[in-house]
Formats: sequence, structure tokens, C-alpha cells
Amino acid sequence: MRARTALVLFCLGFLAVAVQAQVSAWYQWTFLDSALMDEIVGEASGETAWNTIRETGGDNKDRLPEEYADTFYESSYIYDQVKRYGLAGGDLVRFPGNQTWDASKGELWEVRPGRRKLASYQDQRAMLARGSVTTDVTTQLVWVGQGTPDELERADVVGKIVVTEGPISRVHRDACQELGAEGVVSISNGRPNFDPLQIPWSGIGGRMGGGGENKFGFFIPPREAESLKARLMAGEVLTVNAKIEAEMRDYDLQDIVAHIPGTDPDADEVILSAHLFEGYTKQGANDNKSGSAAILEVARMLHTLIDEGRLPRPRRTIRFLWGPEFSGTGPWVKANKDLMEKTLCNINMDMVGEWLSLNQAFMCLMRTSYGNPHYINDVMENYYRFVGESNRERIQNRSGFFKVPQRIVAPSGSDEPFYYSIETHYGASDHMVFNDWGVQVPGIMMIVWPDRWYHTSGDRVDKADPTQLKRVAIIGAAAAYTIAAADDFTAMRIAGETASNGTRRLGHQFILGLEQLNNATVDTLPEAYRMARAYVEASQRNELDTLDSIMELADDEAAVGAHVGQMKSTIDAVATAHLSAIDAHMNVVADRLGTEPVTIVLTDLEQRAMTVVPSQTALVKANGYRGYQEFIMAVPAEERAKLPYSRQDVANTGEVQLLIDGTMNVYQIKQALDAQNRRPSDLQAIFNFLEVLKLAGLVEF
Repeated sequence: MRARTALVLFCLGFLAVAVQAQVSAWYQWTFLDSALMDEIVGEASGETAWNTIRETGGDNKDRLPEEYADTFYESSYIYDQVKRYGLAGGDLVRFPGNQTWDASKGELWEVRPGRRKLASYQDQRAMLARGSVTTDVTTQLVWVGQGTPDELERADVVGKIVVTEGPISRVHRDACQELGAEGVVSISNGRPNFDPLQIPWSGIGGRMGGGGENKFGFFIPPREAESLKARLMAGEVLTVNAKIEAEMRDYDLQDIVAHIPGTDPDADEVILSAHLFEGYTKQGANDNKSGSAAILEVARMLHTLIDEGRLPRPRRTIRFLWGPEFSGTGPWVKANKDLMEKTLCNINMDMVGEWLSLNQAFMCLMRTSYGNPHYINDVMENYYRFVGESNRERIQNRSGFFKVPQRIVAPSGSDEPFYYSIETHYGASDHMVFNDWGVQVPGIMMIVWPDRWYHTSGDRVDKADPTQLKRVAIIGAAAAYTIAAADDFTAMRIAGETASNGTRRLGHQFILGLEQLNNATVDTLPEAYRMARAYVEASQRNELDTLDSIMELADDEAAVGAHVGQMKSTIDAVATAHLSAIDAHMNVVADRLGTEPVTIVLTDLEQRAMTVVPSQTALVKANGYRGYQEFIMAVPAEERAKLPYSRQDVANTGEVQLLIDGTMNVYQIKQALDAQNRRPSDLQAIFNFLEVLKLAGLVEF
């Protein structure tokens, strides 16, 4: 008995040691060695970035009239910091602007039966709807519910101010512009159960406000409007006075630029961007003062590290751009076509400072689409993974001295895991200026989502986290520096990681294809089989093209090319295995459904699509950002009418344009489009769109 007990105890002890030794794979490797990463991690200051948010847009201030005539406060601040840090090429560049709405006063007071303030532009800028015109009117309030046509028709709204829980723009149009109401008060809120105090940044009369038919609108937070709603629904007669002072102001577009020069002035570049403005009334701390603050911190820390010799000066230049979203980024990119030709990629930061757990959110990486395949995706993912996997406690680490392997926190910030997610492509920010067909600089976006205070009065600096900002600055700085300093060995390392990640991405497309087959019926099995193969084949081409993009970093093209070729062979082998497995699974599903295995038979149109390879002409990039549009519009309307295509038929015409690379045939373009969108695109409509581009002189077959 004693012998058996001793044996059991020995085995248990051995197993305990074995279990402790089975530590999950380490994810803390980076393209930069640990000594350089320590310098980047140590230099990054989340507090500095947080203070920039506070200074440039931590709350919703009233913009002064002289800012429109001269320089906006945010532009001056960023420009002054750029000069203070000593960054090269610091400049404030101006482009022609337009007119925008600006208010100086907006008050809504109950005057009978009591006297109390209901809404005030002084209290919260978002309380006055953008586009409201100068007004001084005393009249009654009338409750109209959601403000539907039936509710408005039943209410006596002429000469009165309607109160609604419906969308302010629609109710203003129907009640004020069509039925003769004086104005509208909205108590709508997209998240009333989460935050009854937030109100949306919204307006009347279009995006920029203004317009002769506008009247006015106010927002009241749901909590404060609860008693107002109850009184009106109870039939109480309330008389109010609305007093507004507003006008349209001229403005110019203001971009701030700077760079960290590389050792080779003729070498390619990397550019970081963030929009400093979203219009001029709305000022969001996280959208997007946080992105602007983060790339300013990247600029400061990299300049400091390089200037002090703590990081070797990279061969390639790292450039920075701040400006109005789209409207400012577009003109600058268009004015710098030659610079765009030598720009390798873009890192765009939009809404990156949010406190993750407060928002129940993830720090997302939005990759480039198949039309702009590029290694920037995998370089970014490397540093996302480094920060994410290093800043969490795994059960295997619980007995170690460092339970969190590489703790990255700001002194006044949160101490929580870095919740991150690597996502497929999404646009809607300035990286799309770079991804545009007329520019073709692959751009990714860093963004926190969800944002529970997105586009509302609650988007203030108290929702930003210095720790999150520090981590974001580290990722952006490390990724930009990796590419700027990359030599042949780094290029080969990037190729290896791209291939590794690529096999995982292929696996994801593989299981999507299998699920298409699993959910098929007898009637849908042929299309499910076709889609299953398309997922893998399109992903395979994208991964191969991504590996090819690494060659732009190569000095020794033969050596790097050979290594890239080996990585491409890995992708081909995995894809071939997946396609074979899809064929086998299709046979299993066909047998389960009691039908014959599918044989893909191409239609006449599909056969033609496989023989037509479109390529772009020099006109595509001749006029820079969106310059190709003038050639499309020059195609006679009667010719375009013969070649119909619509959003219902083609999921994304912009992506079709980017997929025109001179190697893919039209059938493969459709596969790539279908693999990235929930809704399949119509092949004839794709052909029609390509024919229009051909008539415009932008495409050759």
C-alpha cells in the first residue's frame, strides 16, 4: 500500500510539473528587437496625448468668429506643438473652403405658466440644431409623438413649436417647411436606456446647415424632457420663447503637415493621418481629437527617440497629416500626387482614445480590401498582438513574478486588458482618400468600436483613457518605424508572418465555404459550391498579391524574391488542399441531399468573363484623388443608359475599380467582390460598369 501511494504521489507531482510547463504559445514577438521596443514603450506618453485631447476638444466650446477669418484653434495648437517638438517640414497648408453654419446664441425658455430654461446653446452646443436660423418667437408647444404624417395632421402645428421623439430633420421638414410650424424640439436619443443625458450632434437643412427654408430646432436630453413630455401629453398649455442668433460663415480648409526625414531623401515614405475636424460646430474628444492627439504623440516620440540616438534614423521618411475629414485630406493628397507615388502605405487613426471597458469596445484594425493588398495589414497585426497578448494575465502565468508579461499602462490611465480585434475592410474615414482609385496608397484604419458616445454631446475627454492612448501610440509608432527602417531581412520576416497569417485567413474562408455547403438545399447546392470555391480562390489571390507587395521593401530583389516565392508556395499548397476538401465535402452534402454531385458549367457570359482581363490606363491617376470622376461623367448619358449598373447589382463599384490590376479577369473580379460582401454582385452589371470605364478611357480590355 505504501509503495502504491508513493507511486501515485510521484505521478501526480510529475503531472503537475508537466501541466505547469505547458505554457500556451508566446505572442510577444515583434519585428523590432526588444531593445528598440523598450525605448518605444518607455517614451510613449498617454498623458501627453490625453492632454492634447483636452486642449483641442475635450469639451464642446463655442468657436469664436475670428477663428473662421483666420486660423482655427485646433489648427494653431497642433501646428504650435509640431514646431515646439522640432519636427521637420512643419507647415499649415490652406485650401479653398466654403460656408458653414455658426451660432452665437440659442435659448428656449418656458414663459407661461412658469418661467424656466428648457434648452441653451451656452449650456451645451449640441442643444441647438445645426442649421437653425436667427429667431425671436414666442408661441405654444405642441406634442406630436414620433412626428409621423398622421400625427402631424391631427395636431394643430401652424405657428407652433412641435415637440417630438422622432428624427429632427424629418420632423422639421414635414412640420416646419410643409405645414407651417415655427420650429421643432427633439427629445430623441439613440441610447436612452444607456445614457439619458446624451443628445445627438444633428441638424436641419443638410450637413452644413443653412438654407432659406430652415427655421430652427432644439434638443433636450430625455431625462430633462421627461416632465415636459408628461405635461404636454396631459394637455397643459405651455408657451415658450425661442431666441437664436446664427449666421453662415466663410472658412478655409486647414491642414497641418510635418515629417521625420529618413536617411535617403529619394526613398519611399509612410504617412500617418487623422482628421482634426468633422465640420466646425461639432467637437468630439474621441471623434476625432483622439486620433489627432495619437499621431501627434507618435510624431513626438519617434522624433525624440531618433534625435537622441535611441532609435537609428530610418531610411524612409515618416510623414504626418492633420486636417478636416475628407474635405481637407482630399485636397492635400490631390495637391501632392508626386509624393503619393512614393508613399508606401497609410496608417489612419480615427476614434482611438476611448476607454475600452467603459465603452464595452474593442480596438479594431480595419484592413485594406482585396483591391489594395498590402503587408501593412500584417505589420499592424504584429503590434496589435504584441500589445494585446502581452497585457493580459494567462492562467499559465499565475505563479510567475510577471503575471502580465509586458505591462503597458499610463500613470493616470486604466489597468485592464487590451481588447483588440482584426477586422475586414471598412471605409468612412480618411484612409479612403489614400485607398482611392486615383491615389492607390494602401491605407488601414485604427478605430475603437463600439463607441457609446459616438456623435453625441457625451463625446468628451472624460471618456478617453491615457493607457489606451499610450498603447495606440506604441502600435502606430512601431509599425511606421518598422516599415520606414525595413531592410531585406525585415522584409523576409514580414513575408513569413504574412504567410502565417494568410494560412489562418484562408482557413476562415475555407470554413465559410463549408458552411455554405452545409446550409444548401438541392436547388441551392450548385451556387453554394460555386461560392465556397470562390471564397478560397479569391482569398488565395489576395494573399499572393499581399506577399508580392513586400517586394517594394527589397534591395536584394533576388534574395527577397526567392523567400517571398517560398511563402507563396505555402499559400498555394494550403489553398489547393482547401479546394480539394471543398470538393470532397460537396460530394458528402450531395449524397445527404440525395442529388448528384455538382459540376460547374459556365454560362456564355461567364466564359467571356474568364477571357477578358481589364487593365487601367494612365488617366486613372492623372488627376489624383477622385480625378477619374470627370472622365466617367464625360461619357454621354445615352451611352451610360445602355450600360446599367446600380448599388443593388454591384456591391461596391469602388472596389471593382481597385481590383482592375491587369492580371485578374472579370470572372475573378466578381469572385473577389463576392468574397468580401454579403450580397453577390451581378456579372452583367460588373461588365456594364467596366464598359463605362472603358468608354471613359480609364480601362482597356
